[in-house]
Amino acid sequence: MSKDIGIDLGTANILVHLKGHGVVLNEPSILAIDRKTQEVIAIGKEAYEMIGRTPASIEVVRPLKGGVIADFDLAEVLLVLFLEKINTRSWFSKPNILICCPSNISEIEQLSLVEAAERATGGKIYIEEEPKIAAVGAGVDLLSPRGSMVIDLGGGTTDIAVLSAGDILHSESIKVAGDDLDATIIQYFKDQFQLLIGERSAEQIKIKLSSAMRLDEAELEYAVVKGRDLATGLPRSINVNSNHIFEAIEHHLISIARLAKTVLEDIPPEIASDIIEQGIIITGGGALIYHIDTFLTDYLNVSVLKADQPMTCVAIGTGLMLDLILSGKLERNQITKTKGSRVGQFFKRLKRRLLG
Repeated sequence: MSKDIGIDLGTANILVHLKGHGVVLNEPSILAIDRKTQEVIAIGKEAYEMIGRTPASIEVVRPLKGGVIADFDLAEVLLVLFLEKINTRSWFSKPNILICCPSNISEIEQLSLVEAAERATGGKIYIEEEPKIAAVGAGVDLLSPRGSMVIDLGGGTTDIAVLSAGDILHSESIKVAGDDLDATIIQYFKDQFQLLIGERSAEQIKIKLSSAMRLDEAELEYAVVKGRDLATGLPRSINVNSNHIFEAIEHHLISIARLAKTVLEDIPPEIASDIIEQGIIITGGGALIYHIDTFLTDYLNVSVLKADQPMTCVAIGTGLMLDLILSGKLERNQITKTKGSRVGQFFKRLKRRLLG
């Protein structure tokens, strides 16, 4: 008996949803590789713990960067290893699989992921756009003719989409998201405190202190940040608060808000009326930024609401979307590969490996 599996192939994390079981895997989209043998020595959380702590012989790699697949050979490996980790072969036979991918994925990358999923499970494969899946996971009725709008603040990109009657009417994507906020925080500490902090430290301080608005003293959260003093080269720690992180990321948040405003300006008036009535939904890890909903509401003059489970919206949405497809309520084509396309893909990948 076949079962259904949904995969959120995110820049920061990969989540796997199994029908009847919920989200069964949620791990960072990271591998650790031995530089000499090219052997994968760790994936997910184990590899994440190695960031900034490995010898020269080990490389920690993110196959997905900036919302796109930077190295889809490694993305394949990561996908296969995660599916093997949850022992898919024993859980179900030839499942129906829906993969939610980054926005700007190419046809070659699609085929590559299909091949990886087929190799791991032998199932039927479907691929869908991330903002649409996020909306479904947040509770939007995709089949309704009424317009809805979702802002998915992910790790590599922020995707903004207006949907109606089962499809996207208008969408925009910007490469400003969680990874960029981390990089900006690192630069902020260099410039303001002459302190060099690592990628993991920046992400952890973002999670703990980030705010989309300047806070009063009563609301401030504080934390100790540790790093290397750029003047002396010695370890140093400093006390920071939420307003420091707000100063670091404010310009990125304004960029996202401006793009959302552009989307609202380009939609039909009836759809705009629906959105004003229902509000805009925020999903993704960025939805956890303190006061992000208030900031966007003030900027757009439209009510902005956080999804109930912003981090797992896309994973949950893959399962719900797959139900719509398999029930015939939403028409989608299964992604298959003919013999010719397999041969063509092989030579394209061979060329890329030889020529770079």
